[in-house]
Amino acid sequence: MSIANKHVAILAEDNYQELELHYPHLRLIEAGARVSVLGAGEKTYHSSRGYPVTVDADASDVTADDFDAVIIPGGMAPDRMRQHKSMVGLVRDAAAAGKPVAWICHGGWVAVSADILRGKKATSFKSIADDMKNAGASWVDEEVVVDGNLISSRTPADLPAFCKAIIDALS
Repeated sequence: MSIANKHVAILAEDNYQELELHYPHLRLIEAGARVSVLGAGEKTYHSSRGYPVTVDADASDVTADDFDAVIIPGGMAPDRMRQHKSMVGLVRDAAAAGKPVAWICHGGWVAVSADILRGKKATSFKSIADDMKNAGASWVDEEVVVDGNLISSRTPADLPAFCKAIIDALS
């Protein structure tokens, strides 16, 4: 499936889970999308195992109108991401515009902070299930959950289904 002419943002912060950032990044490029990695103040971030990723832009310099979708990788990075108003605002605005917003693992923390979960079905890493429920989500333990424009998954093992759902949403 080609998603040429689509522009996708992937959020980055220190302690990101390397597979959850790089796998969607490469898979979306392979499918024809233009992908921009967004940070919040730094030019390079490192995964929990030290793998670097260089950002293309700062989240404060872009808007949801610049992208067709936003992806939030997991690891412990989302706990840092949710402290950046620009990242939370980008997620909130993309969701409000009906654009696909996708997260995996602890990425759901940013969805919680963006207040986009009320009345939605979603999943995440099991340790933040209570956070998701308290934010109004109907949390389920499934490999990928699509509810309208929200796409969520649990762990790196779910990445093939996660990326397929994102590509389908962009097609």
